[in-house]
Amino acid sequence: MSRIDTAPAVPGDKTATAGRPPADRPGNALRPYALLWRREMTRLRHNPVRLAMGLVTPLLFLVVLGTGLDAASSTLGKAQLNDYRAYLFPGVLVMSVQAPAIAVGISLVWDRRLGVLRQMLVSPFPRSSIVLGLALGGATTGGIYGLMVLSVGGIASIRYTPMLLLVLLEMLLVALMFTAFGLLAAVTIKQVDTFQIVVNLSMMPLMFFSGAMFPPNGLPGWLDAVVKLNPLTYGVDAVRRTLPGPDILTSEQTRLLLGGWNPPVLAELGLLAAITAVALGLATYRFSRTP
Repeated sequence: MSRIDTAPAVPGDKTATAGRPPADRPGNALRPYALLWRREMTRLRHNPVRLAMGLVTPLLFLVVLGTGLDAASSTLGKAQLNDYRAYLFPGVLVMSVQAPAIAVGISLVWDRRLGVLRQMLVSPFPRSSIVLGLALGGATTGGIYGLMVLSVGGIASIRYTPMLLLVLLEMLLVALMFTAFGLLAAVTIKQVDTFQIVVNLSMMPLMFFSGAMFPPNGLPGWLDAVVKLNPLTYGVDAVRRTLPGPDILTSEQTRLLLGGWNPPVLAELGLLAAITAVALGLATYRFSRTP
């Protein structure tokens, strides 16, 4: 939905064209998307510490947790997961795009508190373009973090082949989904503290019940149902099956099975795209009704 702030032009009145807002001029339709995307990139460029910290947590999971469980598995003589780091890597990769994408939602809540949002709302651009511009900026930021983690994939025996470009596209889709969730929460929740609590309480369970830490098959009844209903499960499974890594990444034991059926990667990505579109649509609708 969009809002029109300008009076209708009078036929033959050239001053109406001269005073027309930038959004109505031909060629400027993409300007709000570009402005908001560039704002997110500028924030990222001026905060190198934040960029570096985005690599610390994935490395802790990958090196410390993965190595520790590898050693424990060897000690116990269990060979079901010969290289736990290889199994853990897709989950770590998805986790790396989660925080920067959600940060876009937090910035929108702060914009409302600081009055910056009001300046956006009085601009001549459609409100839908503001939401989509922020979403593209968040997805790009998440994709940059995902690229950083992909660059250290050799730690988990990931091979550097052109298939990683396809994985990067999948990461951009996952980052866009996280950003859509963050924006939907941001346009619904007005208080910064409440927003952070809700995000923290929802994001970690999404990760732990996604098959990122353990195989999604053979789980107890309630846990199996939660994992299969979690949309992130399908993102982790798609990335795991696309990554050029050890055989463990394509093993039937680690694949997601729905009643014995293994959904194709394209179907999993289509599901993520549909959920993202619904979340963005709801966020745009709620944002268009902001007074």
